[in-house]
Amino acid sequence: MAETSATTETGEPASRPRKSSWKYIGPGIVVAATGVGAGDLVATLIAGSKFGYTLMWAAVIGCVVKISLAEAAGRWHLATGRTLFDGWRSLGPWTTVYFAIYVVVWGFIYGATAMSSSALPIVALFPDGPGLKFWAIVTGVIGLAFVWFNRYAVFEKVMTVLIGIMFVVVVYVAIRVVPDVGASFAGLLPVLPDGSLLYTLGLIGGVGGTITMAAYGYWVNAKGWSNSSWMKVMRLDNRVAYITTGLFVVAMLIVGAELLHASQIALTSGDRGLVDLGKVLEDRFGAGTAKLFLVGFFATSFSSLIGVWHGVSLMFADFVERFRAPAGAQQAKEHAGPVATERQQRSLPFRAYLLWLTFPPMTLLWLDQPFGLVIAYGVLGAFFMPFLALTLLWLLNSSRTPGEWRNGWVSNGMLALSGLLFIVLCVQQVRDLPW
Repeated sequence: MAETSATTETGEPASRPRKSSWKYIGPGIVVAATGVGAGDLVATLIAGSKFGYTLMWAAVIGCVVKISLAEAAGRWHLATGRTLFDGWRSLGPWTTVYFAIYVVVWGFIYGATAMSSSALPIVALFPDGPGLKFWAIVTGVIGLAFVWFNRYAVFEKVMTVLIGIMFVVVVYVAIRVVPDVGASFAGLLPVLPDGSLLYTLGLIGGVGGTITMAAYGYWVNAKGWSNSSWMKVMRLDNRVAYITTGLFVVAMLIVGAELLHASQIALTSGDRGLVDLGKVLEDRFGAGTAKLFLVGFFATSFSSLIGVWHGVSLMFADFVERFRAPAGAQQAKEHAGPVATERQQRSLPFRAYLLWLTFPPMTLLWLDQPFGLVIAYGVLGAFFMPFLALTLLWLLNSSRTPGEWRNGWVSNGMLALSGLLFIVLCVQQVRDLPW
């Protein structure tokens, strides 16, 4: 079985550290591809169009913050042999209540958002074909079928291809616009231009900062990494993933700075901003570059769709199993069994959440998102990243984690900084909701 062979095929004792090697890399690529959505790329483009290269330093800090958060989630899974939800449950019943509400409301609205985002570049590529709703439904059903019938090994390979397309396209476009190397290096000096604070915080906290960061530990387990002997491998995997994400952000900042900032071209906010950029690229470089960019846009959006369909469904399956298990962290571990196995990827809770992500959200394609749902989605989503950072800080400094793998001062500093950053972003997001 693909999910377990990696831990046994070498014949090494489970406690013996594996040598970190490029051949093992996978879960980090998956979490990076899932976390970087079309909306994130637009937000980065707009930051570049408004402030040029000035906020390059914020993109670098954001990369370091994400490495710290994902490493903490992966370290918890490997050091304790327990899942993240198992850890949350040990902190008290409030975590179960929060996650239960969050995962239901978030999934309902995110499903419609992901399907629309994946459909936009297809409509732009084939303007004479069916409309947005048709393609949104098609991409949702394809995502459902793909995750339903494939296990982690195939899923990881497809995600690697999609992130490869994303990377090549975004870097190609950044090279085509001819970056100002001197200005980009100058942008590494921390400077806050007037009116840039929220863009800066967004760059640090936004790209790749979603529930999928919490899913990283589950993908680590699905890969077959099940104990602390895989810690070095996990850390290499995680760093490669978020350095790749950092390169995406830098490339999109370059595009925003060179293509939009000098010309004072404004983009539509949200995913449609990438369709606007496609038109700008067509005017500047021709139809071939524009179409290539739209293919990259589709890879960005569809990788996020299938990543969430798989990763958050795994989290939900674990949530249901741990919730059914007797109270108490150790008992929960013993009764729920290992996570991210092939059995769980075929389980009723996993597939029920897949269906929840796909079909109910289709109703929102015909309706304006209901006011109450928009508010609930915004509040719950804003609170998730502070919740993740601060609960990891709690778990990894307590007796729940073996002493060898508890936080050092660097991890504590980065998680505390992340928590503070995400609290500020949370307050701002809640203030900006259409109350």
